[in-house]
Amino acid sequence: MEFTESDISTLNRILRWRRDVRHFRRDPIDEPVIARLREAMDLAPSVGNARPWRVIRVDSPALRAAVRADFNRCNAEAARAYGGRQHEDYLRLKLAGLDHAPLQLAVFTVSDPAEGHALGRRSMPDTLSASTNMAIHTLWLAARVENLGLGMVSILDPKVMEQIFDCPAEWRFSAYLCIGHSECDDNMPLLHRVGWQENHTHPWEIR
Repeated sequence: MEFTESDISTLNRILRWRRDVRHFRRDPIDEPVIARLREAMDLAPSVGNARPWRVIRVDSPALRAAVRADFNRCNAEAARAYGGRQHEDYLRLKLAGLDHAPLQLAVFTVSDPAEGHALGRRSMPDTLSASTNMAIHTLWLAARVENLGLGMVSILDPKVMEQIFDCPAEWRFSAYLCIGHSECDDNMPLLHRVGWQENHTHPWEIR
């Protein structure tokens, strides 16, 4: 299979328009679309074909409320680390789409899955987490081409999340994802737009 210049242009456009979305409309997502997102995530690469990611679709209002409570606690603690003007700027940031996003996913990584028979990870066990991250990014791009936004909520306590979802002992919390139709159509990163930090590029080193 050889790809064309048009394919390259389309991929670059998708990458540029992939944003970390915090402002969602409440419109529900059709189930066939959700099924396609799940199928796309399954296409992600993984070390030794271990496929260590485990995903919980969080529809329960009680579970969503528990996640929101942990976010509020962690966010208040994070805010205390900033002083002066930066503290005020932090408090103005919208850092999660937990209130409106219609689809919410809790993603975990199995710490030592039987799948893959440890191929490729004996000297680098962190490749399991890297595999889950690649699956998340694959989902992110798939959501974008479905005209959906995705936001990753990182201001959470992993241990608390594992308790909230009553996970098996070998599951480690990786990410909490909010997915839905974005309120704004913008290819500028949110933190750039609000003046927190602009994008920086780092050239590849040659050694």
